[in-house]
Amino acid sequence: QICLSLVKLLFYLAHSPLGSVVLLDFQPRQFVMVDGNLKVTDMDDASTEELSCKEDNDCTLDFPTKSFPLKCSAVGKCEGINEKKNLFNAYRYFFTYLLPHSAPPALRPFLSDILNATGDLRYGINETLEAFEKVLHLYKSGLYLQKRSLLLKDYISLKGFRTTEGEDYKCWPSYSHLGCLLSVHSAEEAAAICNSQSQCQSFIITQRRTWTGRPLASFHSRPADLIPDANAVVYIKRSASSGERL
Repeated sequence: QICLSLVKLLFYLAHSPLGSVVLLDFQPRQFVMVDGNLKVTDMDDASTEELSCKEDNDCTLDFPTKSFPLKCSAVGKCEGINEKKNLFNAYRYFFTYLLPHSAPPALRPFLSDILNATGDLRYGINETLEAFEKVLHLYKSGLYLQKRSLLLKDYISLKGFRTTEGEDYKCWPSYSHLGCLLSVHSAEEAAAICNSQSQCQSFIITQRRTWTGRPLASFHSRPADLIPDANAVVYIKRSASSGERL
């Protein structure tokens, strides 16, 4: 969410009515999240000036660990230097820390492609936004899920109930520090996640949603008391249930 919002912001800056805008003091502390969107807090160090040049050798974009040769345009300006400076700063301050870690395994190769392409400046901002929106579509639609045998048949579902809350086993990347709370596309995906975790014996899906509209599922390792909740469904592994309990 943070990286996509940043790319949308940089897309706007690259195509602003004033021309291509560069953020000269590009640091994470210069951004805040407001209602799920990344905003720049300080525009004092923004500029629409692009480096003047006489030849291509005048257009080297230097960073502490990398340098990129750019072209000198017919009007004597380094082509795309503001856009590329913003994009590489997004790569080194945001993408490298946030992209590799929290996506479903099937989507990680797509994010690695974005990471590599922006790290080498093979993508401009237009291509980067297009690549992010493709990943978002796959994520929201569930098209990234591999076809597999139905796993929900191994679970007993109890509609209108949830379990009492409390600390349980942890997982990554959980939305809660008290246990394992993950977004899923469907109950079938949640069953696959539960089957992949040795501690998991049950999971609950409620009406709580993430910013992409995906439901949140909480995964549990031990039996807990059931309490009524019209908006929830409990799924318990058949091997973990008992006739007396149900």
